Amino acid sequence: MPGLDPGIPCSGAGDARVKPVHDDDLEFAVPRSNARPAYFLGAMIGPTNIGKEVGMTDQAYVRAETGSPVLEALQELLGERITTSMAVREHHGRGEDYFKPIPSDAVCFPHSTEEVSEIVKICAANHTPIIPFGTGTSLEGHVTAPHGGITIDMSQMNDVLEVNAEDLDCRVQAGVTRKQLNEYLRDTGLMFPIDPGADASLGGMTATRASGTNAVRYGTMKENVLGLTVVMADGRIVKTGGRAKKSSAGYDLTRMFVGSEGTLGVITEIQLKLYGIPEKIASAVCQYPSLKNAVDSVILTIQAGVPVARIEILDALMMDWTIDYADLKGYEAKPTLFYEFHGTEAGVEEQANTVREIADDYGGSAFQWTASQEERNHLWQARHDGYYAALAKAPGKQGLSTDVCVPISRLAECLLATEQDTRASGFEVPIVGHAGDGNFHCIFLLDPDDKDELKRVKDCTERLVQRAIAMGGTCTGEHGIGAGKMDFLIAEHGEAVSLMRTLKLAFDPDNIMNPGKIVRV
Repeated sequence: MPGLDPGIPCSGAGDARVKPVHDDDLEFAVPRSNARPAYFLGAMIGPTNIGKEVGMTDQAYVRAETGSPVLEALQELLGERITTSMAVREHHGRGEDYFKPIPSDAVCFPHSTEEVSEIVKICAANHTPIIPFGTGTSLEGHVTAPHGGITIDMSQMNDVLEVNAEDLDCRVQAGVTRKQLNEYLRDTGLMFPIDPGADASLGGMTATRASGTNAVRYGTMKENVLGLTVVMADGRIVKTGGRAKKSSAGYDLTRMFVGSEGTLGVITEIQLKLYGIPEKIASAVCQYPSLKNAVDSVILTIQAGVPVARIEILDALMMDWTIDYADLKGYEAKPTLFYEFHGTEAGVEEQANTVREIADDYGGSAFQWTASQEERNHLWQARHDGYYAALAKAPGKQGLSTDVCVPISRLAECLLATEQDTRASGFEVPIVGHAGDGNFHCIFLLDPDDKDELKRVKDCTERLVQRAIAMGGTCTGEHGIGAGKMDFLIAEHGEAVSLMRTLKLAFDPDNIMNPGKIVRV
C-alpha cells in the first residue's frame, strides 16, 4: 500500500519503530520462563503479564433476562424507571461512532446516588455487568454492552446541588450537561469552560477525561475536577477529594476515576472548578498558505505568552467543507486557525494585535476578528459542526472520528504525514484539531458493511496512532480508549497496562463495571 511504512522511523524520532501490538497476539498472561518478549517503540520489554492467557474464556456473567432475579429486583426498586424496550436498549447501546449497537438487557433511570448504589448491589450479587451512560456522545464504543447487563442512564440525575461563588466551585449530579450548568451559572457571573463540542453530561466528561477547544487555557477535566462521589462495584458510596484547592492527603483517588470510563465505579456527583466570565471575549480567524505556517504561528503565539483561550486548526479540506455547511463568508479553502481571546477590553485587543503580527510573519491572510456574540457563536458553531459538515459530503455513510495528540513541535509533521497517508490510501479525510495542545481529529467517511473499505480505514488509523506514539504522543488526546483503542493502549504504555489491569481488579474484582473497555480482564 502506498503511503507511510509504519516500520520506518518518523523524521526526528531516532530509532523508534512502532510495531503493531495486539492484546490477543501476546501468548502469556503471567510471567513464565518461555514467554517471548513484546516490542513497543522498538524497545524490548521482557516477559510480561499484559496479554490475555491462551485459552482464557469470558467470565460467566448473568443476563438480566425476563423473569431473572436481577430484573425482578430492579423492577421492584425502580418501577417504571427500568425498561427492556429494544428501541431504548439499542439507543443506549452505541455512541456517536461507527460501532454497531450492542444493547444491554435493560436500562435504568436512577434519581439519586443511593438508588445507583442499590442497583449496583443487585447487579453485583448476581454477577451482572453495569454500563454507565451519560448522553451517548462517546466515540470509542464506550457504552456498548458486549456481555449484556444493565445500563444506568444518569440523565435524570441532573440537579446542580450547590454553587460556592466566592470559592469558584460547584457540585453537580452526573447527568447535568455542560450547557445546562452554564445556563444555571449565567446570573452569577461564573462559567464552566470545558467545551468538548457536544452537550455532553459532566459525568460522562469526567469519565472520559474530556477536554475540547478551551483546553489550551483552562485545561482538561483532569485539572477541573476537585472531588467525586462514586458508587463502587460492591455498592459502597465513596467520596474523593473535596473543595480545598490543594491537598496532600493520601492517594489521589479523584484522578484515578477521572478517565476511568465507568470501569472502576459509577460517578454520581462531581465537584468542579468554576471561572469568572471574562469582561470581554473576542474571536478571530486567519488563513495560512500551509499547515506548517499555521502551526509555526501557534508555537510562537504560545511562546510569546499570549493567553489565548482557543486556537483551533482546520486543514484546507475541512475548511472547504465547513464553508459550505455553515455558510461562512469571505474565506477560502486554505489551512485556517480559529482563535478566541478572553480578558479585559484592553487585554483582548492587545492579544488580538499580537496574534495578528505573528500571523503576518507566517503569511497569514484574511485576518478577521469580532467581539459580537452573534458572530462568535456562528463561528464556533461552524467549528463544532465539522463532523456533520463531513457527513453532509457523503450521504448514507457513517463517520469514524479518531484522535491523537503529539508534542506541539511535532504537530505540523504529523499533520502533513497523515494527509499524505490518507490520500495515498484513497480517502478524503478532513482534519481538525486543538492546535494549542497538539491534539487533532481525522474524520473518515465509510460504509461499515464494506469490509475492504473498513479494513483500509483501520489500517490508516493504526498507522496514525503508530506515527503519533513514535513522535512522543498518545493514541488519544480526549476521546478515550473504550473498546476501540485497547490494543493501542498496549503499544503506548507497554508493561504499565499490567498495572492498570491490577488496579481494575482491585476496584472491581468481578469485572462487572463496563467490561470490555480500556483493559481486558
